[in-house]
Amino acid sequence: MSIPIVECIPNFSEARRPEVVEAIMKAVKSVEGVSLLDRHSDVDHNRTVLTFAGTPDGVEEAAYRAIAKAAELIDLDHHTGEHPRIGATDVVPFVPIRGVSMADCVTIAQKLGKRVGEELSIPVYLYEEAATRPGRKNLEDIRRGEYEGLKEEIATNPERAPDFGPMRVGPAGATVIGARQFLIAYNVYLTTGDVEVAKKVAKAVRHSSGGLRYVKALGLLVEGQAQVSMNLTDFHHTPVARVVEAIHREARRYGVEVHHSELVGLIPQEALVDAAQWYLQMDQFKPDQILEYRLAAAQQEAGKISALSALTLEGFIDRLASESPTPGGGSAAAASGAAGAALVSMVARLTIGKKKYAEVDDQMQSILEKAEHLRAELTSAVQEDAESYNAVVSAFKLSQNTPEERTNRVQAIEQATLVAAQVPLETAKKAVEVMELAQQAVDMGNLNAISDGGTGAALARAALIGAGYNVRINLNCLENKAIGANLLEELDALERRAREIDLIIQKQLTERGGIFLA
Repeated sequence: MSIPIVECIPNFSEARRPEVVEAIMKAVKSVEGVSLLDRHSDVDHNRTVLTFAGTPDGVEEAAYRAIAKAAELIDLDHHTGEHPRIGATDVVPFVPIRGVSMADCVTIAQKLGKRVGEELSIPVYLYEEAATRPGRKNLEDIRRGEYEGLKEEIATNPERAPDFGPMRVGPAGATVIGARQFLIAYNVYLTTGDVEVAKKVAKAVRHSSGGLRYVKALGLLVEGQAQVSMNLTDFHHTPVARVVEAIHREARRYGVEVHHSELVGLIPQEALVDAAQWYLQMDQFKPDQILEYRLAAAQQEAGKISALSALTLEGFIDRLASESPTPGGGSAAAASGAAGAALVSMVARLTIGKKKYAEVDDQMQSILEKAEHLRAELTSAVQEDAESYNAVVSAFKLSQNTPEERTNRVQAIEQATLVAAQVPLETAKKAVEVMELAQQAVDMGNLNAISDGGTGAALARAALIGAGYNVRINLNCLENKAIGANLLEELDALERRAREIDLIIQKQLTERGGIFLA
């Protein structure tokens, strides 16, 4: 199982004092397991956008530390800039990247919002997918009137009451926190210094005033040049190229052209490929024609044979026998399951194309395809199990010099231990799937290989048993036993199913193969 990854892209109302931005970045980087990926500072906007990613708990903690540091160092009573803002930390969106749902990101936003409101006394508004009411889904609606307007209204206007925190605004302003899909922040500069032209073009392209769906836009003046500042909220349905062409068309109405464009933060490679395909008019283009894509795919395929599974059988057994705790029982269970799946594949291949078994040829083709898929996944699980154990060890090594660090360490250990239980549970699930395929192979496959099918089932059963031990030992280490209850229920159901399959296979081996079992 891959480690879950969340992305966070907070916007801070500061770009003219590099030392302040550096201090905020240092706060982000102080959290173990969080990677700061990008920084974009715009002096005219007086705004900095950071992009960082990591585990859900790590990213949530990094966001809190950054908000706290910004509140300490940024005073909005002395802040000016082109970009609208209501807070020192203006907006904090969470984006699901891998192994995390949008609902998970909403939960992170809620937890962070409550903590910021209570511990930092900053008013917090939830937006996008985390919004508590329809009128707060769009960021621009919450930010209307900016810091100055909110400061006047928050105590008297019920519509401006925050979701968390006090009914008053201090020098740090308010913060908007939420969850959303990936957004592209993209600015287009025009060949004019007339900001009114930029405003007219922005109005024409943004969705709220009748323009393109999934486009939010403002007209600004930046360094004496008119700028159309945009957020593109769904590049799959409204591609970047379509937006740029619309700006070209609208700008020409006023006798100006596009001068250049600017990306704020990061952009998915897919969005750039789509734009290149559109402009080059490559109608028959396929993404795997890109050299780097093809190379990455080849490397990824090679990477599936990980450091452990790339070892020879003798080398793997030697590693199991060494003093190193990894690979351990979980990895060995996954390897056993992969071997079981391989034997099922062998039975299928020895049956396919044989005249005697022509009537089950299609079924055997299906069994082979599924067995090979399971073999690949269980082979990858050999390394994944070792990595999950290493993550637990790393969590125990976290610093615990302060109460805050001790709390973070406990949370990290709990999360890593839960993942270390989830990984072998996935192995257990796949092992039972292998047993089910083995039962079909024993029932219909080549009689000359019936014992191989039975052996495959036995190896898969061993994988289930070994994986189950690892699930239970890790769940037993959790402080909060309740969060592992559903995992134990799943494991119990898998073990019951495995016993049923085992009895069926024993009967088949006796009846079809004459193998009498004690």
